Amino acid sequence: MEEALSAYSDGRVDGFAGQRDPARAEHPVTGVDYRRGFLDGRVEVFQMMAGVRRLLEAGD
Repeated sequence: MEEALSAYSDGRVDGFAGQRDPARAEHPVTGVDYRRGFLDGRVEVFQMMAGVRRLLEAGD
């Protein structure tokens, strides 16, 4: 369980940075957790950027 949480966390950090680690993503045991964390990180960045766009549009 500890490895899965660590892989998820690392994937999220990489998702925030926009840099996926192919070796970690294909790991046979924790690859799924890493990819899920990466995707969650990218979704969070997308939502943050959408919020910034809404704020900028509201200021016009």
